[in-house]
Amino acid sequence: MKLDLIPFRIGAIIAVIVGLGIGTANGQSAGSEPPQTAWGTPDLQGVWTSGTLTDLERPEEYAGQAFLSEEDVATLERDAAQRKAVSLSQNYVPRLDPVTGRPLSQIQPGQQFGVGTYAPQYVDWGTRTYPSRRTSLIVDPPNGRIPYKPETLTTQRLYGAPPYDSHVDLDTGERCLGDGPLEMIWLGYNPNHQIVQTADHVVILHEMYRERRIIPVDAGPHVPADIRQWNGDLRGRWEDNTLVVESKHFTDNWRDYRFNEVWRAPSETLELVERFTRLDVDTLLYRVTITDPVRFTSPWTVEMYLTTDQAAAGVSQGPIYEFACHEGNYGGENILTGARAVDKAASTDSR
Repeated sequence: MKLDLIPFRIGAIIAVIVGLGIGTANGQSAGSEPPQTAWGTPDLQGVWTSGTLTDLERPEEYAGQAFLSEEDVATLERDAAQRKAVSLSQNYVPRLDPVTGRPLSQIQPGQQFGVGTYAPQYVDWGTRTYPSRRTSLIVDPPNGRIPYKPETLTTQRLYGAPPYDSHVDLDTGERCLGDGPLEMIWLGYNPNHQIVQTADHVVILHEMYRERRIIPVDAGPHVPADIRQWNGDLRGRWEDNTLVVESKHFTDNWRDYRFNEVWRAPSETLELVERFTRLDVDTLLYRVTITDPVRFTSPWTVEMYLTTDQAAAGVSQGPIYEFACHEGNYGGENILTGARAVDKAASTDSR
């Protein structure tokens, strides 16, 4: 949950921490041409939002349909704007979906305004689809779905689902540990990412969980495979105007943690190839290919259009503020205490 307390001056803070100097662009180029850094590479710096109405996976209603029609887009964006306006009104009581009128209890967990999510006022999906008009963020495989192996889904645990026998039964989000290395694909709320760079490093601060990734550029080979990290070992390089980031050697103890969405979990067989291309002043094309032969039947690729124009995306405007995940301070204790109370009541009733 985001508490708007202290604005982070991320560039300066990270520069001090990692001993880097932050480079500035040679001014904004005229028109829509992407800016360049003082050392001649594309300037990726800025606060970028990934907020979108487009789902990660293609919904069943769009099966076989790769792109939305103009009418589909108009309907989605109209309904989203209506939901946002109603949810932010002082008189809104979160019992009915503002568009369909359906009771929230009838909406599947995880959906916007659904049971099991934060109150609608905290949700920040945006009110726009991406300009590509795709029906899913997944562009490969062509069906727009994650190519899970059947056994992979058996390890997935819905948010808030039992058991509640120990703190390790709570997923990583509930414990404020983060949701794995794919923080660029964050939908729902806190969909912002700040990029700062020097000639030999790129740093990405993800608003969600305040996760930081420090990417050496042209720094040579990866560290040995026996050195495992939560976010993997990152190596960046420039291919023309695109920053390519390869990540591997992720933690090999991921099975000791529960992930609400199993595709987010790091694993010892996971490899990521991310591509960042600044198309113009306001647009950053992001593509990532996820490969993990243990969990997926084939690699799969996500494509996203990030923007610095928060108003156009329909998300909250302003700088990135501190992410204060208070669930980890008291949520775990309260969940386990409540579960023990339920156990006690059940034991009493059975006598």
